[in-house]
Amino acid sequence: MNIKYTKNTMTEFLLQGFSDVQELQILHFLVFLVIYLAALVGNLLIIIAIATDHHLHTPMYFFLGNLSFLDVCYISVTVPKSMVNSLNNTRLISFFGCAAQLYFGITFAFAEVTLLTAMAYDRYIAICHPLHYRVIMTRGVCAQMAAVSWISSCIYSLCHTANTFLLPFCGPSVVDQFFCDIPQLLKLSCADTSANEIVVIVLSALVGLFFFISILVSYIHIFSAVLRIPSAQGRYKAFSTCLRHLLVFSLFISTCIYTYLRPGSASSPYQGMLAAVLYTVVSPIINPLIYSLRNQEIKEKLIVWRLIARTEMSIIST
Repeated sequence: MNIKYTKNTMTEFLLQGFSDVQELQILHFLVFLVIYLAALVGNLLIIIAIATDHHLHTPMYFFLGNLSFLDVCYISVTVPKSMVNSLNNTRLISFFGCAAQLYFGITFAFAEVTLLTAMAYDRYIAICHPLHYRVIMTRGVCAQMAAVSWISSCIYSLCHTANTFLLPFCGPSVVDQFFCDIPQLLKLSCADTSANEIVVIVLSALVGLFFFISILVSYIHIFSAVLRIPSAQGRYKAFSTCLRHLLVFSLFISTCIYTYLRPGSASSPYQGMLAAVLYTVVSPIINPLIYSLRNQEIKEKLIVWRLIARTEMSIIST
């Protein structure tokens, strides 16, 4: 496959495929298609349920709706391109397409971690300061937290994208991942990338440490307050909500840390690809299952929709 070069700079990259066998490429397309549609349906149902039910217009569900929207955006950055390439038996991605994929991927990933941290703060206020919850977590405060999440993610992503794509790329052209990501792109530069790697590690470590400490401190206070709840049912409800949030955060942040902070020779490319699948593909589909769809209010809303749909179908059939 020919790669285009302009003035010793590549204008196209080759993404790593899951297989060179045509039958396995079709299987990869079908598996990713099912996962992608399931993620879209699950997250869009949650967004619609929250938007159409005024009882769900609370800070917790505001953040859940934003999380679902982010998951839809995040999985749409990488999966459709991978599916199209498998279906067309190609691995090409343009230079600007690669840069856009990297920028939006980091933007949505950073915004998701920021939002999960905001949700931990929301749970902290709700459980540790319930009498002041409505005063502290107003609509304006929630909107500001969401805005800060988006603005900071755009700035953070711009720093990483510029740090990567200001480098010259002269070959080889194969990105050892099924989407454009920083560690693999730095390997393709024909310049010294030591300073760029330090920037990536330092920024990722500082950001990851900040979010980890923020959530850790929040949950130390939360669990201390929950253990003082006299009702066993109240403790169970508080713990179940918090543990689901911790599970989502732990899966996402651990795979990201593995990808960006591990040494380049610490594992095979296939292990790196598996980790990437976990935080780019699996995470957006399991978030509705282990978090949002486990909430009783949303489940009741979806059950009502099913009953209405069955009633309409029975009326039509008669």
